[in-house]
Amino acid sequence: MSRVTSRPKLQLSEDDIEHLQKIAQSRTAPIREVLRAQIMLTYFKETPISEIQKALHTSRPSIYKCIDKALAMGIEAALKDKYHRPREPEITEEAKAWVINLACTKPKDHGYAAETWSRSLLAKHTRLYGPTAGHECLKSAVKATIQRILKQYPLRPHKIKYYLEKRDPEFEQKMQEVLMVYKEVNVQNKMAQIGEMSPMITVSIDEKPGVQAIQNIAPDLPPEPGKRTSLRRDYEYKRLGTLSILAALDLHDGHVIAQVHERHRSREFISLLEELDSYYPAICTIRVILDNHSAHISKETMQYLKSKPNRFIYVHTPKHGSWLNLVETLFGKMARTFLKHIRVKSLSDLKQRILTGIKEINESPVVHQWRKFEIETY
Repeated sequence: MSRVTSRPKLQLSEDDIEHLQKIAQSRTAPIREVLRAQIMLTYFKETPISEIQKALHTSRPSIYKCIDKALAMGIEAALKDKYHRPREPEITEEAKAWVINLACTKPKDHGYAAETWSRSLLAKHTRLYGPTAGHECLKSAVKATIQRILKQYPLRPHKIKYYLEKRDPEFEQKMQEVLMVYKEVNVQNKMAQIGEMSPMITVSIDEKPGVQAIQNIAPDLPPEPGKRTSLRRDYEYKRLGTLSILAALDLHDGHVIAQVHERHRSREFISLLEELDSYYPAICTIRVILDNHSAHISKETMQYLKSKPNRFIYVHTPKHGSWLNLVETLFGKMARTFLKHIRVKSLSDLKQRILTGIKEINESPVVHQWRKFEIETY
């Protein structure tokens, strides 16, 4: 049996009860005020302190403090924190600057194995070397101290965000050339809607190498009502090799011409160009947006292009700028649909599944458009 508290009963009027209930049920009030309102309402019902502790998942000192303030100064005072004069900050601005400069370095530069700082490691290094650097106030720095300092600026040295370094001196010019092609394609597509066709066909070409053929060791277990809510799959699997997808995306009607090979050399790329040549009317010029892969500019490829004068026009994306190639959105669609979680029995099975997936895409083609023509580069 719970012991009855020796504290007096809390006297509340109907207005006080209504006010506290409103705060206790609020979704916008500070959580500490919500908890204090719940404590006072529960104590008003003469609930033992131990039961209040269990019901509200708080500590007995917090309950006693709230009740004593309510009995001494009223419920409004109990809801709020007592006024206190803030202490002068112990950590100086110079010490904070030292921590910030430290966070902008790498731990390995200071003899640690880690590549990036964690708050624990940063606090440890600060305690060890902050005082010797003239900042005695850092001798007791802990994770929370480091977090508060970093939050002011803000800095998150434990995080990594990737970017792509521009290594092509003509990056801006080549990027503008690609974007101008996309603008022209948009105009051509609008003109085609009113019956004005252009002899220029633009396709986006790239390769998706390394598509893995993975075979299950044990059979998949399908969903079963009352037993399994999702597909179950054994963790073990067998690798059977990889294939490469060579794809050409028509930017006018969304049609995809693709081939699947075990390798992607010049001869495979030429095979794709030959299929493009046979697919489009001979009077059309095929403008190709592609990257600087060696197969695209090899001697064998150049020899083939010479045999087809005025048939193909190359538009190269900048080096490390393959994201400007719209066919990448097609590969993303493949990865999210028929390539996702794919399991096969052989390389030929994988090839057939990929070709089936491309056939399904061509049954409901989508015209891929580049919509943002002002790009922020780094």
